Amino acid sequence: MEDILRPIYQERTSHPNTLGVLLIEQSKKSSPVTDTFDIVLFLIVKESEVPVFVKHYTYMEHKAALHTVTEEKLKEWILLGSNRKVIDWLFNGKILFDRNEYVQNLKTELRDFPFYGRKIKMGMEFAKLIRRYMDGKVFFESKHYLDAYNHIVHSLHHLARLAVIENGFHPEVTVWNQVKQIEPEIYKLYEELVTSEEEIDKRLELLFLASEFLIHSRTKVAAEHLINILEQKEQWSFQELLNHEEAGHYSVDLGMLIEYLTDKGFVEIVDVETKGKGVYHRYYRAPKKL
Repeated sequence: MEDILRPIYQERTSHPNTLGVLLIEQSKKSSPVTDTFDIVLFLIVKESEVPVFVKHYTYMEHKAALHTVTEEKLKEWILLGSNRKVIDWLFNGKILFDRNEYVQNLKTELRDFPFYGRKIKMGMEFAKLIRRYMDGKVFFESKHYLDAYNHIVHSLHHLARLAVIENGFHPEVTVWNQVKQIEPEIYKLYEELVTSEEEIDKRLELLFLASEFLIHSRTKVAAEHLINILEQKEQWSFQELLNHEEAGHYSVDLGMLIEYLTDKGFVEIVDVETKGKGVYHRYYRAPKKL
């Protein structure tokens, strides 16, 4: 089918705007990596009016998808981990066109996984983990066990991704295969949750206790990115953090993360007087270093 699709991508390779073209073939029937398509053509372009453009094709009994993505959008996906398939595409896709070794250099960069990139990804994954864990705990204490189960499954997934990133790898779509090798302790927790024949409340109770220890042991490292931002000036309002180019990536999870870190002593609260008697503006700062 690659020969059939060649005219579709070959025309684009002559454009100086095209940085690279990869071909991803479906390895298993209905694979989530290709969204069940037999073939995916992945075009990376320097710029475009539309950051993501997708076209679908049919040839006899086969189906193919053409994904055209700007360099800026691709880097956003890689940084935020918001489209995990592209990591798989970049690592395992067949390079059909590579202007000035752009794709090859990008793959090398991904393998090296710069420490800065790890820190921000760990921070965002940790924020999602805290959100799910805290919400799940509230449901558990209210005896809403199925809702608690849903949240603890998600929190374990974020914990798994965090562990993979911490070890210098990019989380893949099949993250539990990675975790089984890298952090068997987390894998075992997940396995116990989904396969145990214990009553659901007993399973959850044990999982929340075990998760609390695993979360606590990673807090200092996972919060480092946000703490580094806080150290950039004396104190921050919450809105200032939301407006910050990097802290803003934490999005809806930032508030919960800040509260968790203040509770654990990793972030300090600064009260600033307002015109209202007894009412204070709440600011945040990194702890003073001794």
